[in-house]
Amino acid sequence: MSVHTGQKPFACELCGQRFIRKYHLGTHMRVHTGEKPFTCELCGQRFIRKDILGIHMRVHTGQKPCACELCGQRFSQKITLNRHMRVHTGQKPFVCELCEKRFRVKSSLNIHMRVHTGQKPFACELCEKRFSLKSSLNCHMRVHTGQKPCACELCGQRYSDKSSLNCHMRVHTGQKPFACELCGQRFSRKTHLTTHMKLHTGEKPFACELCGQRFTQKGNLDTHMRVHTGERHFACELCGQRFSRKTHLNTHMTVHTGQKLFVCELCGKRFTRKGHVDTHMTVHTGQKPFACKLCGQRFTRKGHLDRHMRVHTGQKPFACELCGQQFSHKTSLNSHVRVHTGQKPFVCELCGKRFTRKGHLDTHMRVHTGQKPFACELCGQRFTQKGNLDTHVRVHTGQKSLACELCGQRFSHKTSLDTHIRVHTGQKSFACGLCGQRFSHTTTLNRHMRVHTGQNK
Repeated sequence: MSVHTGQKPFACELCGQRFIRKYHLGTHMRVHTGEKPFTCELCGQRFIRKDILGIHMRVHTGQKPCACELCGQRFSQKITLNRHMRVHTGQKPFVCELCEKRFRVKSSLNIHMRVHTGQKPFACELCEKRFSLKSSLNCHMRVHTGQKPCACELCGQRYSDKSSLNCHMRVHTGQKPFACELCGQRFSRKTHLTTHMKLHTGEKPFACELCGQRFTQKGNLDTHMRVHTGERHFACELCGQRFSRKTHLNTHMTVHTGQKLFVCELCGKRFTRKGHVDTHMTVHTGQKPFACKLCGQRFTRKGHLDRHMRVHTGQKPFACELCGQQFSHKTSLNSHVRVHTGQKPFVCELCGKRFTRKGHLDTHMRVHTGQKPFACELCGQRFTQKGNLDTHVRVHTGQKSLACELCGQRFSHKTSLDTHIRVHTGQKSFACGLCGQRFSHTTTLNRHMRVHTGQNK
């Protein structure tokens, strides 16, 4: 009758739990005594109740008598089926008392509590780093073993964990599931969105201890510190030039490979960097948003304006360590250093001629292509270099901007001035290879050679 009345007359003297039947009390006492009279004959595991042993045997037999009526998935235990049903019902009965987050199973709540307690019970035996999840420790161990079991089926690239592979797959699918609620920009990773949000909030939590400059990301601060230390980890295997950033090295490699991935949609010109395309577009739009406050000259890029300001200030912050010569631009210093080293990293693939500057190589290539992009607006004559066009225009204008400091005579060409200077200095740079007589002009030497060849004047 106690089944109908709910009466539980048998109480445990140790914990106070009550039972309907004395047999149930006797079975319960094994919890306190540790007695496990029922043994699995296959693996030796022991149990306090025969029915628990029966359920355990399904591990060996593979029997799954409990089936989900909604999806057909089968389970070995009724309690496991009940937990599974919450996937369909959405029921999450286990609630965190600190943040009210809800979970389907008690074990998930227990793991979640480590977020609040900071508990990390799983430690790496090699580096002692600790983790809150056993699965996180297992993934971490692949750092030491180098194991990358997760492979991309499209490109073959391998990863140490499934989550990294899933992020990588968005490269192929173009999926960007994380959207900024303020500007709508989308990202393939949650961490990228978190970093992006700092642009709106202005948050820069990472500060340089040496100069106070602040950054939104720890990685940016680490990279910035190389400005102070002068550290350059990344070396080019072809020419030895070193860089403080991997991205700078990757960009530099295009100098050797000639690879230009970014194309202007209007004129087809190709570039090694995306930023160069954006800057190039101002050639088509004519936009020059950066103006000099002193002379009004306008520029397409902020960097060009900053360099231009040194014309007014006379500042030359870049000094050659070998000869002390000062330069207003870092690129000018780099090019100058090659005078000392003799390095010529830019090679013409057609004739093998080498150059100290990329611009010189580009100009040289017009010798092979016959390209003459600079045209005189007055007579139509075309030139391979802008400087040659500027010199030519003086033929039409009559401008003679170069003056001899000794006699005041003026010239339109630098070469003409240099030749004239020899009148004052008496310098005779051109020698006859047959008799050794010297001349101040190459034309005079050519005339002299007719004495030896017998050619009529």
